[in-house]
Amino acid sequence: MNDQDKKHWETVYETKNPDEVSWTQAKPETSLELIHASGLGKDARIIDIGGGDSHLVDFLIEEGYEHITVLDISAKALEKAQKRLGEKAGKIKWIISDITAFEPSETYDIWHDRAAFHFLTTPEQILKYKETAAKSVTKFMILGTFSKDGPKKCSGLDIQQYDEASLSGTFESDFRKIECFTRDHTTPFGTVQNFVFCSFKKMSQSVSS
Repeated sequence: MNDQDKKHWETVYETKNPDEVSWTQAKPETSLELIHASGLGKDARIIDIGGGDSHLVDFLIEEGYEHITVLDISAKALEKAQKRLGEKAGKIKWIISDITAFEPSETYDIWHDRAAFHFLTTPEQILKYKETAAKSVTKFMILGTFSKDGPKKCSGLDIQQYDEASLSGTFESDFRKIECFTRDHTTPFGTVQNFVFCSFKKMSQSVSS
């Protein structure tokens, strides 16, 4: 991504309400299901990549998770989330960064990404993402991307579609696949998008917990 991408996303979040963008979920059921399946306690260090103004953070706070980080390229997106959360926003670490330029200063037990990774369409971007995840994830990674049956564009941008084999294969050097499945997401305006979700366990030869 680049400055043009940042400008794009700032404009999206400045001009559209949550019910006007396709990725909005009232409750991120699948993400929560996979986070719970990790079996980690409320002290788990969780980062939401491309979290924007997603409601995942709201539910994690409500459930008592204590160490949550939300990263997004758009400052406006994070401002919206902070405004919605009010005083609770102070419990969260907010990071404004392009994921391909992100240099983590800490490690994370759970790396969660729903609908950010598929915007990386060049080998260089994907390699940078893989390297960052490999060095900063200690236990689990959860990824949700558009499937081979999903959209080919989102918010006017090209995306990279995945299936179980290609998504798990992308990360096989550092992560072992736990499970993958597809799930339909119904957008606020009634269209259906098919996602593939995969959960991964960090292999021990890289970062250890």
